[in-house]
Amino acid sequence: MRFLELLKVIFLGVIEGITEWLPISSTGHMLLFDALFPLDCSPAFKEVFLYTIQLGAILAVVILFWKKLFPFGTEKKQTEQGELKTRLIVKKDIFNLWGKVVVACIPAAVVGLLFDMPDSPLVISITLIVYGAAFILMELWNKKRTFKIESTSEISYIHAIIIGLCQALSFIPGTSRSGVTILGALLLGISRPAGAEFTFYLAIPVMFGASLLKLLKYGFAFTAAEFGYLLIGAFVAFAVSLFAIKFLMDFVKKHDFTVFGWYRIALGVLVIGALVLPPLFA
Repeated sequence: MRFLELLKVIFLGVIEGITEWLPISSTGHMLLFDALFPLDCSPAFKEVFLYTIQLGAILAVVILFWKKLFPFGTEKKQTEQGELKTRLIVKKDIFNLWGKVVVACIPAAVVGLLFDMPDSPLVISITLIVYGAAFILMELWNKKRTFKIESTSEISYIHAIIIGLCQALSFIPGTSRSGVTILGALLLGISRPAGAEFTFYLAIPVMFGASLLKLLKYGFAFTAAEFGYLLIGAFVAFAVSLFAIKFLMDFVKKHDFTVFGWYRIALGVLVIGALVLPPLFA
C-alpha cells in the first residue's frame, strides 16, 4: 500500500463523509477529485470503492439515530403477584416510519437496477448548477411559506412516495441524493430538520443496496491493498460523517439551504471553466 495512494483514499473518505449528507453531491465531488488525483487502481475496483465507502457513512446514521430507528424495546410490568417482569415491546410508530422509508426507496431501486448514468465532468457541472439554482429559488419561495410538517412522524406515505421519486434522480452524478430528497421535502411543506432527518433514513437501504450490488458484481476478488483501501476509506467516511450529520442538523435549525445553492453553482461554473479554458489556449 503506497503512501500517496493511501492519502488519496483518506481524502476520498473525508469527501464522502462530508458531502454525502450536505446537499452538494458526494459522487460528484469524489469523481472530480479522482479526475484531478486519480486513484491508481483498476476502473472496476474504483467504481466499487466509491460506492462501498458509503457503508461507513451509513453506520454513522445508524449510530446517531439508533433510538429513533430501532423498532424494539423493553418495558417492566408488574404481575398480579407483585413481581416486576421485563417484556419485549414493538414500537409501532418506528415500524410505520420504516414502512415509509421502504416505499420511498422503491423508485431509486428500480432506477439503480435498470440504468447506468453518465459520470462525465460536464454532466456533473450541469447538475450542480441546475440544482443549485433550484435550492436558491426554493428558499426564496419558502420565505413566504410556513412549514406544515415539523417532524418525520407527520410524513405520510404519499409524501414518502413523492420524495422517493425525487430520490431516483440522484443517480445522475452531481445531483446529490440528500439534496434532491430535501428539495422534494421542502416542496411538500416539510420543515428543513424533518426533511434532512428523513433523507438520512432513506440513505440506509439505498446506499447499502447500491454498495452490495457493486460488491456482488465485482465478486469480492480484492487484493490485500484493495481491501485495505476499502476499510480505511469506509472508516474515514464514518468518522467524518458523525460530525457532518450533527453539523447539518444544527445548521438547518437556524439557517436555510441558500448557501449550498450558491456553492453548487460556483463549483459547477468552475468545472465548466476548467473544461473550456485549456482547449482555448492549446
